[in-house]
Amino acid sequence: MLSATTASTATTATTASTVGAAINTAATDTASQDRFMTLLVAQLKNQDPMSPMDNAQMTSQMAQINTVTGIEKVNSTLKSMASQFTAMQVLQGSSMVGRDVMVESNTLTRRDGLGGGAIDLSGKTDSIKVDILSPGGQVLETFNMGAQDAGRHYFDWDSSRYTGTGDPSFRVAATLAGQAVASTSLARDAVLSVGSENGAMTVQLQGRGPVAYERIKAIL
Repeated sequence: MLSATTASTATTATTASTVGAAINTAATDTASQDRFMTLLVAQLKNQDPMSPMDNAQMTSQMAQINTVTGIEKVNSTLKSMASQFTAMQVLQGSSMVGRDVMVESNTLTRRDGLGGGAIDLSGKTDSIKVDILSPGGQVLETFNMGAQDAGRHYFDWDSSRYTGTGDPSFRVAATLAGQAVASTSLARDAVLSVGSENGAMTVQLQGRGPVAYERIKAIL
């Protein structure tokens, strides 16, 4: 559970980041306006005296700089909102730490002598054959999950006798009346921590590297 101290620290960091973004935005706007005024003054100084810039031209150029400045402010606001949203996601995601999740993968993470997985079926089957494979692709064990309806179906493989190095994987052959039924493989893993990378929330799992939050299919 997120402690009060951690939440306070995160809030302070978010506030500081927001203030810094606002200062940077103001500086950028001022620099853009300064560049515009410099160019406008140079244009006025070097204009043809016989054909000076009229009020309509000057008004048009002023409108252009206002439009550009407005767009920059909108973009800066959106970036700030996205950053704050990611920070909020990470804070909320901290409740996942220590929980088991299902991630789209066919690589099994072994814990307490078991390797947990699941299969998402697109339709009904009369046979599901699951092969457990060594890292080199050798079949270690095969079992049949029988007839199943469409949806998610879990399994646990007894890995206590596995003595190889590296994590085993599994492959699925689901059929109905001899015709293949599409399926998606899921693996069970534990959440060690959550964070962010390039503005997106990431989840560090025990048996694999960090994965994007979008790859988490279920929290158990």
